[in-house]
Amino acid sequence: MNSHTLMIQGTTSDAGKSLLVTALCRWLNQNDVNVAPFKPQNMALNSAVSIDGGEIGRAQAVQASACGLEPHNDMNPVLLKPNTDVGAQVIIHGQAIGNMDAIDYHHYKRTALAAVLASHQRLSTDFEAIIVEGAGSPAEINLRENDIANMGFAEAIDCPVLLIADIHRGGVFAHLVGTLALLSKSEQKRIKGFIINKFRGDIALLQPGLDWLEAYTGKPVIGVLPYLKGLHLEAEDTLPHRLAAAPQTGVKRLRITVPVLPRISNHTDFDPLRLHPQVDLHFVGPDEIIPPSDLIILPGSKNVRADLNWLRNQGWAETIQRHLRYNGKLIAICGGFQMLGNWIHDPSGLENSAGSSEGLKLLNMETTLKANKQLRNVHGHLIIDHATVKGYEIHTGVTQGPALRQPALHLPHGPDGAISNDNQILGTYLHGLFESSPACAALLNWAGLDKIKTHDYHALREDAINRLGTAVQEHLDTNTLIELLHLTNITK
Repeated sequence: MNSHTLMIQGTTSDAGKSLLVTALCRWLNQNDVNVAPFKPQNMALNSAVSIDGGEIGRAQAVQASACGLEPHNDMNPVLLKPNTDVGAQVIIHGQAIGNMDAIDYHHYKRTALAAVLASHQRLSTDFEAIIVEGAGSPAEINLRENDIANMGFAEAIDCPVLLIADIHRGGVFAHLVGTLALLSKSEQKRIKGFIINKFRGDIALLQPGLDWLEAYTGKPVIGVLPYLKGLHLEAEDTLPHRLAAAPQTGVKRLRITVPVLPRISNHTDFDPLRLHPQVDLHFVGPDEIIPPSDLIILPGSKNVRADLNWLRNQGWAETIQRHLRYNGKLIAICGGFQMLGNWIHDPSGLENSAGSSEGLKLLNMETTLKANKQLRNVHGHLIIDHATVKGYEIHTGVTQGPALRQPALHLPHGPDGAISNDNQILGTYLHGLFESSPACAALLNWAGLDKIKTHDYHALREDAINRLGTAVQEHLDTNTLIELLHLTNITK
């Protein structure tokens, strides 16, 4: 078997694969092991810009941080960004190669596998250990042919696999036994043990089930991870279950509303806000009542024209106009920023069908989508209070117009975004806008919040990753983990 690679697969989506890979990466890093994360194929609209100028899944960027590394294209060689229900933009080694529907991509997988194996080989040369994250479940029968995300990859490089299941969902033993039963004999042999995630209560009450599972399958339970209250880890794709910080008595909170666009991208932009003790953040989905708010934020989108049409159909255009008439504030990020202009043109059909759509006409500008995607990590400052800001750009649009003469930010490559003449609207291409404490405080103050408390989002995230590393040490069989990775420099 591949001596220094361990793969984590899950019984379902959101079983805890990303969390466990992050936890193992931090635990190994804490034990001075030179470790890297790896996900062969990721389907997600939350992405990050790598150190080598490409685009990878945001979960892998967080896992890289857990390893003490900058994110690299090789950590996620295949990224799929859905732009319709049946199609996605395909990104190989950080660069978009075009759109494919599900059938076309199924046939392309053999080519994609070569990219996956090349990336894994490069990482194997540079690192002592590689922790691999699977996708969805290995037991999805319809996706097994030409699989590169789960057992297809594990068999190609011959690495051991641990299977994780979420007991919080219920049916954990059925999930584990059923998944194992649907695998081939060679794949079943490759599973070296089970991990149960998000357990609450007395472990003694669970022990009879664990004993039965080991006896029935002949495979060990590597450990049971507890439900970690208050843990924040950036979501790979789906909106987080815990949407807001716990309210504090006597604390004035700024009411912020974000529409959940059908193709919302990089909703992790709002994590610093939803965890801020002075913010009351609401994500509003389809056909939900739009609550009164102090600030509306239009998020990024992977299909801007279609999502703009959805906004109109959901009544957001009228709501935004009324909000502004009553002196409310509006921030728009990336695709949301493009929606603020007079027109959005997609002459080549990069996101869906070719054509043009009329914008919200809140800023005097228009956007044309072009094939060359802008990918860069940047730092600079806001016009507001000259506050420092650090983030990243991922967009295909080129925006032009008089509105840009009054930019929202100054970045090393030039001005970015726009602020309206009445100071009620701010638009930008910058993701990660609220992660910098000075920028977040300045924007919340601009939106109407006084006496803002210091809120260090990066420290909060680092604390969460350290908690995960500690959970591995305290709740998993680390001796087995060391043996599976063939490591000799960790004390058992």
